[in-house]
Amino acid sequence: MSTTTPPSVERFRADLVGWLDQNRDDIAPPYTGAGSLPEQMTQLSRVKSLLWDAGFMGWGWPEAVGGEGGPAALRAVLGEEVVERDLVVSGFFSMTETLAPTLIEFASPELAAEFVPRLLSGAEMWCQGFSEPSTGSDLASLSCRGRRHGDDWVINGQKVWTSLSQFSDRCLVLTRTGTPESRHRGITAFFIDMDTPGIDVRPLAIMSGSDEFAEVFFDDVVIPDSRRVGEVDGGWAVAMALLPFERSTAFWHRTAFMQARLEEIVAGAPDNDHSAALVGEAFAQLHALRCRSRSTVRRFDDGEPLGAETSVDKVLVATTEQKIFDLARTLTPERLALPRTDDDLRFRDEYLYSRAASIYGGTSEIQRNIIARRLLDLGDE
Repeated sequence: MSTTTPPSVERFRADLVGWLDQNRDDIAPPYTGAGSLPEQMTQLSRVKSLLWDAGFMGWGWPEAVGGEGGPAALRAVLGEEVVERDLVVSGFFSMTETLAPTLIEFASPELAAEFVPRLLSGAEMWCQGFSEPSTGSDLASLSCRGRRHGDDWVINGQKVWTSLSQFSDRCLVLTRTGTPESRHRGITAFFIDMDTPGIDVRPLAIMSGSDEFAEVFFDDVVIPDSRRVGEVDGGWAVAMALLPFERSTAFWHRTAFMQARLEEIVAGAPDNDHSAALVGEAFAQLHALRCRSRSTVRRFDDGEPLGAETSVDKVLVATTEQKIFDLARTLTPERLALPRTDDDLRFRDEYLYSRAASIYGGTSEIQRNIIARRLLDLGDE
């Protein structure tokens, strides 16, 4: 158990920046530009391991799961400094911010204490099995089935768009344990080992050529009840808790990524009034997002419950990311149309990925409906 007083955010940032600068050559990716997906995953594990050994990765996490304690704001700062230096892929690093808190809140203390340190230290990678071929934003209609069999559960069905599942050791999976009519009242979550017999992972190539996503098939996969996360038929609460986790510290990391890309675009943009006006618009939108995200992180840090209001954060993240990469297309089109360097290729791939920002994690249309109905009380029409 840690007996060290948590550092202030300012002290933590100063110590982290000093360490990152001092060890820059050892931490930097062993490749230039985007790197292949396996290289990116190896780098992610390496950076997390180095940060864990140096004493930075544990701050902001409960001591009960091997952390050092302290506020979640320390995790936000850690991701910000790591991401803006392009040491890791932003979205990959931030998956820790969604999956680890969910396990801590809903799994048994013993399960969380055993596995969360493995994720924080880079020893393991986890994935999230929510979406299905016929279940997009309507998550409550999922059909992957979990059937009780003595002290075990038998899982059958399919997941899709399961990020990095081919590299993952564990998966947080939502299953249908009630009737189809029960919708969100009949869903149960499980924490499944990916090497369990009956699991088949089939990578999917996206338009950039990466196979970050995959289909995952479950054929009579036997899971002990000790791997259940939350109550039986209580998986909807697990899913709804995960989204605010994603939209607090993880979104702050994403704003750091956008800031770094905007600065690169400005450095290569033509020096004229038209460019300045477009850059100003993008900067103003990013600044608004960062203000909103900072407010959300502070509320999360103070222990306030996060709910439907984070749909505002989700819409802002999607629209801002697409605006920044639209700016790259307008001001430096040659980098996207005819990539000549590794950095150009990275920009092209990130531009293509930004097109999905208004789809993954809940479409912008769904988020605006939530805002209208639950925040503005505008009714169902």
